[in-house]
Amino acid sequence: MARRPSLSLLLAGALLAGAPALAQSERIGSVDTAFQWLGRDHDIVVEAYDDPLVAGVTCYVSRARTGGIKGTLGLAEDRAEASIACRQVGPISFDKPLPRQQQVFSERMSILFKRLRVVRMVDSQRNALVYLSYSDKLIDGSPQNSLSAVPVPREVAIPVK
Repeated sequence: MARRPSLSLLLAGALLAGAPALAQSERIGSVDTAFQWLGRDHDIVVEAYDDPLVAGVTCYVSRARTGGIKGTLGLAEDRAEASIACRQVGPISFDKPLPRQQQVFSERMSILFKRLRVVRMVDSQRNALVYLSYSDKLIDGSPQNSLSAVPVPREVAIPVK
């Protein structure tokens, strides 16, 4: 007798199928900022994220990572500070229309409640893509944020949903 998938597996699959693709990171490098006797050192990490819906745009995000024993075990809460710089790295093209505002990246910054988020906004009037990085927390968000914009050549219209 064939086994049927559970309802929870079907729901999870349906949710993932409808979810937007989030960018995957590529580590570019890091610098140590403080020596730790046990565990890895505190550092600043630089990662690249190619926008999954915009060919030719990459965002570079730098953020602090806590080291020590807690950081090594993934139990530390990283600082709510990040910097972002997005650049045109090739010809810009779009496979499908973009939402006016959409989260393109999210990464955990603590074991439970804090996340680093990158949101893309479309500035149709100026034909530009605006990227905002910030961190949020379940209880109390952080006003720390960073902004970058990528002008799109006038001959390339940004398709918007």
